[in-house]
Amino acid sequence: MERGIARLAVLSAHLEVSDQVLPPPIEPWCTSGASAPHGSLKGSLTIVDERTGKKYQVPVAEDGTVKSIDLKKITTGTDDKGLKLYDPGYLNTAPVRSSISYTDGDEGILRYRGYPIEELAESSTFLEVAYLLIYGNLPSQRQLADWELAISQHSAVPQGLLDMIQSMPQDAYPTGAFVSAMSALSLFHPDANPAHMGQDVYKSAQVRDKQIYRILGQASTIAAAAFLRTAGKPHVLPLSNLSYTENLLYMLNSMGNRFYKPNPRLAQVMDTIFILHCEHEMNCSTAAARHLSSSGVDVYTAIGGATGAINGPLHGGAVEAVPKMLSEIGSVENIPEFIECVKNKKRKLSGFGHRVYRNYDPRAKVLKKLADEVFSIFGKDPLFEVAAALEKTALTDEYFVKRKLYPNVDFYSGLVCRVMGVPSHFIIVSRIAGYLSHWRESLDDPDTKIMRPQQTYNGVWLRHYEPVRK
Repeated sequence: MERGIARLAVLSAHLEVSDQVLPPPIEPWCTSGASAPHGSLKGSLTIVDERTGKKYQVPVAEDGTVKSIDLKKITTGTDDKGLKLYDPGYLNTAPVRSSISYTDGDEGILRYRGYPIEELAESSTFLEVAYLLIYGNLPSQRQLADWELAISQHSAVPQGLLDMIQSMPQDAYPTGAFVSAMSALSLFHPDANPAHMGQDVYKSAQVRDKQIYRILGQASTIAAAAFLRTAGKPHVLPLSNLSYTENLLYMLNSMGNRFYKPNPRLAQVMDTIFILHCEHEMNCSTAAARHLSSSGVDVYTAIGGATGAINGPLHGGAVEAVPKMLSEIGSVENIPEFIECVKNKKRKLSGFGHRVYRNYDPRAKVLKKLADEVFSIFGKDPLFEVAAALEKTALTDEYFVKRKLYPNVDFYSGLVCRVMGVPSHFIIVSRIAGYLSHWRESLDDPDTKIMRPQQTYNGVWLRHYEPVRK
C-alpha cells in the first residue's frame, strides 16, 4: 500500500516535472550518527625481514589498510625487485575505496549507502535505489519524478541496434544476445567516446548523466528485445505511462497489445528482486567495470564488459543454474542421494555458499518471503518444496554447517523468476545501476589509476632462438 501511495505521488509530480532533469549537486546524506564499528585503525606495522635482519615501518590507514607498494621496499638486495603480494582471486585485496555499499559476511549485513538492504527492499523501488546508489542520496519526490522521466525518455533503442538483435540466430542464448547488444551500444553514441571526443569528455556532469539515462533506459528495452528475438516473437516498444519494472513485464508478455496491464503485484516483486541484485561492492563483474573504466574507455564498453562477466556460472549465471539443479533432483525423496553426491564432489550444490557471506545471505531471506507472494498469484511451484527441503537438509548437515554454506541470493531468485516466467538475464539489468555508480565514483576518485596487476613469473628463465632446421 505504501509503495502504491508513493507511486501515485511520483506520477503526480511527473505532471509538473521541471524542465531541468539533471540531478542537483549531492548534499551529504543523513545518517543515524553511527560510526564505523571499529573506529580508527590508524597506526603502523613493524616488519622484521628474517632473511636480512632489517626492520621496516609500514603505515596503516584509518580503515585498516596498508598500501601494497609500501612492501616493495622490503628486498634482499639489488637483484630482488621487492616484496609482492600473491593473492589469487583477490581474496584480500582492496583496489579501491568506495562509499557505495557495505558488506559484513560474518554478520550477514548488506547496506547501500548506509541503508540496510531489508529496509530498501521493503519500501523502495528500483529506480529510487538506483538514484541512491549513483548519486549518494535518496531522491526527493521532485527529483524522483525528474529521474524517472529522464530514463523513460531515453528508453528508445537505436533502430540499427534492434536490427542487429534481429539478425542474431533465433536459437542464440538470450543472455549472450543481451551482452552482445549492450557492448554494441557504444557504436551508436560516439559523442560519449573519450577516444573520439577527448579524455575530458566525462568531466562534464551533463555528459555523464546523459549516458546514465541512456544506459538505464535502454538496458531494459534491449533485454526484452534479446529475449523476444530468441523466443521468435516480435519486438515490443516500452510505454511512457508504465514504471520501469511494469515496462519490463509489458514488453515480455504483451505481444504488442497496448491495452495489456502488467500485474502491479508482480511489478513490485520485480522491483524487490532488482533492488536485491543491483549492487554488491567489488564483485567480479563490478571489478571488471572499474578495471575497464580505468583505461579511459567509454562507459558503454565498460558496462558491456561487466555484463559479460556476470554471465558466468560462478557469478550471476547461478540464477539459472538453481532451477536446473532442482529439476534434476526432481523430488524430496531424491535429496539424500544428491547430498551424498555433493559431498563426494560428483555434483555441485548451486545457490549455496558465497565468497563474502559466512552467514545467511540477507538478500536470500527477503527472497524466500517474496516467493510466497509470487506463489499466491501463480500457485506453488513443485520445485519450491524441493528447494525448501534441500535448504533444511543443508542447514542441519554437519558437512555444510562446518563449511558455513548458506543459501545465497541466487537460490531463490532463480526459482521466483522461473515461476514468473521472467528470463534470468533480466536480473543483469538491475546490476547495471551498481556498475554505473562505480563508474561515476571512479571518475571522481583521485586515486584512480589504470589497473595493471603484477604477476609472479614462473616460466623458463632464459632461452636463445635457433632457426627451424629444414
